[in-house]
Amino acid sequence: MIRIAGHFGELMQGRLGPDGPVVLITLPCPVLAVEAQPAPLSDPHGLLPPARARALLAALGLPDPGPYALNASMPRGGGAGASTAALVALARLAGSGHPPADLARACVAVEGASDPLMFSAPERLLWASRRAESLSGLPALPAFEIVGGFYGPNQRTDPLDQDFADITDLIAPWANAASAGDLPALARLASQSADRNIARRGPQNDPTAGLARELGALGHVIAHTGSARGLLFAPKTIPSHAPTRLQAAGFRRIVTFSAGG
Repeated sequence: MIRIAGHFGELMQGRLGPDGPVVLITLPCPVLAVEAQPAPLSDPHGLLPPARARALLAALGLPDPGPYALNASMPRGGGAGASTAALVALARLAGSGHPPADLARACVAVEGASDPLMFSAPERLLWASRRAESLSGLPALPAFEIVGGFYGPNQRTDPLDQDFADITDLIAPWANAASAGDLPALARLASQSADRNIARRGPQNDPTAGLARELGALGHVIAHTGSARGLLFAPKTIPSHAPTRLQAAGFRRIVTFSAGG
């Protein structure tokens, strides 16, 4: 069985200047994944249309792996990487040994955008998701924990969507804070990116920032396209009642996981 971990929204996403590319810093999520395995009959669970699967295999020069099944632990359109993870899982099932950059280019060729889930440390890339290009490397992150879920309607990524806030001014401070291991500063920067894009794109009355304040989180993260929403805490500081509080606020499929470190 092949398992490709997803992500949980983005620590940061937006434009580099008003006419620049859409870039992101992903938030890897080890508890959400797509799994691929041989099966008696093909059963991609709606994650991967057959034409897209064939196009990916052709782009990578891979053979048809035969009947297979895909299972995802994250919702489609949740902003947790189900689509990219499904493509990468299929490629690996078909025997791909391609470098991550080649896999990313193939994903963009067939889908128009890609999360950097094929890389071993995707959170250390300033990733141009419509170009399959890392614009720069980033420092390792200090350890932190996330509690979150999915709020509001799911939304599949439109690769032609360029309507994101400008985050040029946040990139250098992010790198500096990561280098210093300054988790509170990183959390504030992630919150700024989330708030700018919620103000620009909605939904109206999103409760994430208010929940972060109420529960004493250092900050919050969102899927800039999709429904994933999370609160960022220092290790071992998530309040025990946080999952119940998020459920009461309308969050679905509550998850808790660690990142960085």
